[in-house]
Amino acid sequence: MEIPGILTGDFLILVTILFMTPYPLHNILFLDIETVPQHPSFELVPNDWKDLWTKKAEALLRNREDETTESIYPRAGIYAEFGKIICISCGVLQGTGDQKKIVLKSFAGDNEKIVLHEFSEMLKKWSAGEQKFLCAHNGKEFDFPYLCRRLIINGLPIPGILNASGKKPWEVSHLDTMELWKFGDFKSYTSLNLLAHALGIATPKDDIDGSMVWEVYWKEKNTDRIVTYCQKDVITVVQIFLRMQGEPLIKNENIEIKS
Repeated sequence: MEIPGILTGDFLILVTILFMTPYPLHNILFLDIETVPQHPSFELVPNDWKDLWTKKAEALLRNREDETTESIYPRAGIYAEFGKIICISCGVLQGTGDQKKIVLKSFAGDNEKIVLHEFSEMLKKWSAGEQKFLCAHNGKEFDFPYLCRRLIINGLPIPGILNASGKKPWEVSHLDTMELWKFGDFKSYTSLNLLAHALGIATPKDDIDGSMVWEVYWKEKNTDRIVTYCQKDVITVVQIFLRMQGEPLIKNENIEIKS
């Protein structure tokens, strides 16, 4: 006998996703993005955007007498309206047993529209067929919505697997290592670096951290350094996810970077 409503149709999909153990590791695309303010400094921001940033900064400057609208402009990169994406690094797991490896691919450059287009084309091809998942650390709060917003701003379509708008929760194929680590604790925020340390995984912050990306990009003009940093973050997300699934970590010699 069919039980009406709750145990039929879409709910069964939700149950399948929530209680799928382990996750299909080879069907997950792990990713990380690096963003910067759209201009090298506040002085070079067009006047209309200066006004908008000043209004945004008012909320950020509350109870921070040591900061100004100009001094916090480097933080503009974390807001999709004021920033842009300069690097998207992705990783997938391939092989089994001792032959299991992480394969990395990055899309980077000064032209955000090209970066997003190339990433989107790859994502559409990769996600075709059987159900696939995207995974990032704090991805549901940052990476995934930021990508969608910048795609819209650049006049590009959002790949189906990335777009959560209008979908039911069980129809969204997004995984988030920070959310998984919360175990239902909505108050908890755990950085990627802290979680890696807690789990005995090598830190990705051995050269630069997120707060330094804008300077490396706008002052050093060193995109390659940012790509390397972004790829390390992806590797760390993969290793954290594997630990949380009770899987062995990937050896350094089994990490492959595709050009």
